[in-house]
This record gives sequence, structure tokens and C-alpha cells, in this order.
Amino acid sequence: MLKKLADFKLRFVRRLKVLGPGLITGAADDDPSGIATYSQAGAQFGYTLLWTMVFTLPLMAAIQVISARIGLVTGQGLAANIKARFSRPVLLSVVLLLLVANTLNISADIAAMAEALRLVLGGSPQVYAITFGLASLVLQVFLPYQTYVQWLKWLTLALLAYVGVVFMIEIDWMRVTKDLLWPRPGHSHEVLLTVVAVFGTTISPYLFFWQAGQEVEDVNANAVANGGTHSAQELRRHLRRTRIDTIIGMTFSNLIAFFIILSTAATLHQAGITDIETSAQAAEALRPLAGDLTFVLFSMGIIGTGLLAVPVLAGSAAYAVAEAAGWHGSLALRLDRGEGREFYGVIAAATLGGVVLSFTRMDAVKELFWAAVLNGVIAVPIMAVMMRLATDRTAMAGHTLSTRLRWLGWLATAVMAGTVLATLLTI
Repeated sequence: MLKKLADFKLRFVRRLKVLGPGLITGAADDDPSGIATYSQAGAQFGYTLLWTMVFTLPLMAAIQVISARIGLVTGQGLAANIKARFSRPVLLSVVLLLLVANTLNISADIAAMAEALRLVLGGSPQVYAITFGLASLVLQVFLPYQTYVQWLKWLTLALLAYVGVVFMIEIDWMRVTKDLLWPRPGHSHEVLLTVVAVFGTTISPYLFFWQAGQEVEDVNANAVANGGTHSAQELRRHLRRTRIDTIIGMTFSNLIAFFIILSTAATLHQAGITDIETSAQAAEALRPLAGDLTFVLFSMGIIGTGLLAVPVLAGSAAYAVAEAAGWHGSLALRLDRGEGREFYGVIAAATLGGVVLSFTRMDAVKELFWAAVLNGVIAVPIMAVMMRLATDRTAMAGHTLSTRLRWLGWLATAVMAGTVLATLLTI
């Protein structure tokens, strides 16, 4: 019996070690922008947009596997590969789009974190925004991200409350199944705009750059540990590990998003709250489970995911700018040794820029929603460029995409482009 338990523990630990950048990327995808967008989708349209979580999962997983594969095979991040194989205007356009979108997303996330804390403690959201921005920046610069994220994962577990809500209230599962299998949300501008926001917060450009950069860092760290060698066999092993890691991470991300839409549809939508305008309204979806602690639980989820996502947003921007400028960029660099000043300078600029922009008068929930829409729009050209890279035989050195992965990647790009175009046509 003891031997069986020991064997099970050993297998479990080995499987956990497989998880890395993919799981972290998936967790960071359910950031405050995602929570607000999924909540708005459930409140406004009920169960009719649940299909988006099922539909986007294979597309999201495919595009993340592709971005990770580019990083692993080439040993460089996305921006470095774009710089090597595309014209300078293409490179600058992609990096600028990413930098602008990430800074605005950081702004929206920090504003939401500040508002969430105000719900619990009262006080000034502006003071909280500055505090969160500075704390996040200090932790990014002086604490290894892997250590930092170990603590934050406990806060993000508050998101499981949305799963718990579903089992605390009465849900018409026949209606859920019908809307999931045969959705009829309509084709109005509001529906299409929400779908763009849902797609944009699920398949987000910053995640492409982040995971590619993290895979490069993982491979480099393993190569150093093995005396600088990196064989073809090891690369194949890394590719298998990355595929498993990414699929698990994206499945977790979409599962949480599915339950956010489901719980808000069953609570807010059924109560007639179809347009979420404040964080307090969004938090009310948790009342069946949390009661008087609703705002506390909501704030834990928003703050935990925000603190997890802000470094990913700032870090992905820093990877892109550093690679485009030819600087050495890595979270393993030590600023106290005079390393990575330019790289950490970009992180500081993006984070502090987000803090400044969080002082706008726009409501935090609306700001989060529009940040998701922006991500959906700019994802299209970035995904097209990335697919060109991933199908380039020279760049991928014999490790080009399988037929299934190539079709899923181009399908994801076409779906994003088609949704954005349809939204523009209905204005």
C-alpha cells in the first residue's frame, strides 16, 4: 500500500513538473479584463454566449502552442523573429500595437484592482492604484517571477468561487444545453462587439509574446544546467512538454471563463441586471455563495489575477521592445548588477504608464471591456504575422507545424478577422 502511494506521488510530481509557462499563461489570461468581459457577456446575453468558450478553446490552445513552438525552435522571441524575416515597418507596427494595447490593459487592470479594494476597505482608489503599480513594479524587478507567481496563484483560487456559485443556485440545465449547442444570440452590433471582446480577452496578443519569451528562457536555463548543450532529442521532448502544458493551461483558463459567464447569466441576467456598470454590480454574481463576504471574495479574485497579469503584460511588452531594439531581455537579469536596464526600463514605463492612465474618469468595468475589444482588434495582424513565421521552413528548421495545427492557427486568425470585420460593418 505504501509503495503504491509512493509511486502515485512520484507520478503526480513528475506530471506537475511538466507544467510551466503554459499554465502560468492560462492563469494570467483570466485577468480583471477577462473577468469583467465574461461577466458582461453573461449578464447581458445570458447563456447564449457560452458557446464562445467551447469554440475558442482549440483555437486558443493552437495559437499558444504555435507561439511557444516558435520560441522553442528558433531560440528567440516573436519580435526577434519578426525582425529577422519581415520589413522594419511590419516590426515597428507589431511592437507599437502591442505596447499601446498592453499599457492600456495594465491601466484597466490596475484601475479595477483599486476599485475592488475600495469596495472592501473604502478610501481612495487613486492611492490604491499607485500602491498596486509600484508594488507590482518592485516585485517584477527584484523578485524572480517564478517565486512571485507561487504566492499569487493562491489569490487567483478565489476565481473558483464562480464554479461554486453554479452549485448554490437553481439553473435551467436544459436551457444551458440548448444555448450551448444551438446558440441564437443574434447579429446586432452589441452582440458582435461583445464577441470581439470575449475573443480578444481569451486570445490575447500579449500572451503570444509572453509564452514565446518564457519558453526561450526555460530552454536557455536548461541548456546552462546541462553544460550549454541542447540536442534535437531534447528539443522534441520540450515540444511535447509544451503541448501538454499549454493545453492544460488553456483548458483551465476557458473552464473558469465558462463558469463566470454561466454564474453571471444565472444570477445577474435572471435578476434583470443586463448592463454591468460598476465593480459592485459584477461582484453581486457571487452573493449566492459568499453572502456578506461577496465583495471580499470578488476583490481577492480581481487583485490576485491583476497582480498576476500586470507583470505578464509589462513583461511581454519588454520582450518585444528589447528584441526589436537588439537589447538583451530576460527576467533572469539582475538590475542590482547593472544588467537589463533597458529591459526593466520598458517594464517600468509600461507599468507606470498604466498607473497614470488609470486616473481617467471611465468606469473600471467599461475600461476593462474596451481593453478586451482592443486586444481582439490588434490580435488579427499579429496572428497573421505569427502564422507566416510558423509556416516558414527556413525559420522553423525542420519543425514546421503539423497540418492540424496549421489549419487551427489559420482558422483562429480568420475567425478573429471575420468577427472584427462584421462588427465594423454593423456600426
